[in-house]
Amino acid sequence: MWDTIVIGSGISGLTAAAALATRERRVLLLEQHATAGGLTQTFRRGDWSFSTGVHYLSSASRSGDAAAGDVPTGGHFKRLLDALGEGSVEFAASENPYDRVRLPGFDFGIPQPESAYRDALLARFPDEAAAIGRWFEEMADARAAATALMTARGLPPWLAAGLRLWKGAALRHFSTRTVADALQSVRSPQLRAVLGARGGDYGARPSTAPLLEHAIVTGAYDGGACYPVGGPGRFAAVLARRIERAGGELRLRADVREIRTLDGRARGVVWARAGQDHLEMADHVISTMGLKNTVAALGAAAPADWLTQAAQLRPGPSCVSLYLGFDAGVGRDPGSANHWIYEHGDTDRFWSEPATEDAPALFVSFPSAKDPSHAGLPTAEVLALCETTAFDPWLRHGPHHDPAGYQSLKQGIEARLLAQFARHFPQLAPRVRFHELATPLTQARYVRTPDGAMYGLEMNAARLASPALDVRTPVPGLLLAGQDVAGAGVYPCCVSGLLAAAALEPTLLRLMSA
Repeated sequence: MWDTIVIGSGISGLTAAAALATRERRVLLLEQHATAGGLTQTFRRGDWSFSTGVHYLSSASRSGDAAAGDVPTGGHFKRLLDALGEGSVEFAASENPYDRVRLPGFDFGIPQPESAYRDALLARFPDEAAAIGRWFEEMADARAAATALMTARGLPPWLAAGLRLWKGAALRHFSTRTVADALQSVRSPQLRAVLGARGGDYGARPSTAPLLEHAIVTGAYDGGACYPVGGPGRFAAVLARRIERAGGELRLRADVREIRTLDGRARGVVWARAGQDHLEMADHVISTMGLKNTVAALGAAAPADWLTQAAQLRPGPSCVSLYLGFDAGVGRDPGSANHWIYEHGDTDRFWSEPATEDAPALFVSFPSAKDPSHAGLPTAEVLALCETTAFDPWLRHGPHHDPAGYQSLKQGIEARLLAQFARHFPQLAPRVRFHELATPLTQARYVRTPDGAMYGLEMNAARLASPALDVRTPVPGLLLAGQDVAGAGVYPCCVSGLLAAAALEPTLLRLMSA
C-alpha cells in the first residue's frame, strides 16, 4: 500500500513524486518507457547525444541586477530542483540574442532583457513605435491574467470559482483574443512576423493562439534563456534519486492499463509488464498522462460530466524532428541561438503536405553548443510543426500497417528536411555524419500523447477555460498534472506537479515563493 501513485515520469510526475517524498510520503512512480524523464530524457546514437523535447528554458528569475547584464541562472526552476532533488542542476546562459526570426531576406535577433528587445524593435521599425508600445502593454496584461489562470487550476473548487469570477473578464478577453487579433494594428508584415513568431513553443498559430498563452510563454524568455549543464537528463537523475532515497520507487516499463476506483474514489492502478498485470493500491493517484488517457484509464468510473468536457477538447498538432550529428570540426561554431525560419514569411502555416511540399516553417536548435559540458560530437535538431493527416493511417492502425508506405513517407520527409537545412546552413551541411527522423508516431509511442500531439491538447480558448483540466478532478483521490493542465514548457509542467502534490501536502506551496 502506497501513500500516492504517480503515473508518468515526465517533469510533472517527477516533481510531484519528489515533492511528496520530501514530506515522507511513500510514493510509487510508474513509467511505461524504459527511461525516465518523458520529454526531458536524452538518447544516444554512437558519439552523438540528443534531447527529445528540451531545446531551451526560460529564466524569468535572474541573479543580481538585470539592468547590469547579469546572465540567466535557471531562476525559480533551479531553486525548485535544488529543493526537491538529491543533487543540483546548473544552467548555462544562451547567447544574446537567444532567438532569431528569419524570413526571406530578413533576419531579426530577439535579445534579453525585455527592454533590449523593445529597443531593438524600435530601432528596426521606428514608424511602428505606437504599435510596439501597445503590444508590450497588452502582453503584460495578458501575463497577469495567465498567472491567475494557473493559480486557479491548483485551488480547491470554491476558491478557484472565486478567483475566476474576480479575474473572469481578463481571462475571457485574453483567452479569446488571438495573437493575430493583437497584431491587426501593426502595418509592417515583418514586424507582425517577429511579434507573432515562436508559436512552436506552445503549438499554435497566430490565427488561433490565445494571446494569454503567447504572452506567458514568450514573455518568460524576456528574462533570458538557458540550458541545463549536462543536458536535460539531469532533471530525472536528481529527482528520481530523492524519490528512491525517501523510500519511494520508480518502476520502468510499467504500462498503466487502469485507474482502479473503490466506492467512487481512486484507490489504485493496474499496470502491465511483459504481458502480466499488476495491481498497486494507494490513498491517492496523480495522473500526468493527459486528460484523454486519464479518463480512458478510468473507464466506466469516469463521471459523465467530465467525459463530456474531455470530449470537447481535441489533440493539438504534432511535429517531425530531424536529429543531426556532425563531425568534430563543427565545434560550437553554430552558436546557441535558436533559429525560427519561415520560408514564405507566413507564421501561420503548419506542415500539412509533407509528402509533396517543403516544411513552411522550421525551428533549428544546436544543443551541443548550449551545454558547456557537452563531451560528444556536435549536434543539431530541426523541428517542423505538422498536421497529422499524412500519418493518420499509422496512428489509427498502428506502426505495422503498411510498413513500406510508412518508410517511404518517412524517407521523403527526411530528405526534404536535409535539403532545407542545407539551404539555410550551407557551411554545416557537408559536415553532417548522422541523421535520424522522429515522426508523430514516435511521439505517440514514447510518451503516449493522443495522435502524437506535441503539447497535448490543442491550445485554444476552450482548453484554457475548461474546468476538466483543474488539478483536482471530479474523482476523489485523483489529481491531474502535466502539460494538459499547465500548457507547454518544462517549468509550467514542473509547477503543475508541485500543485498536485500541494493538494495533498499544502505546506509545499511555500516552495512556490521560495
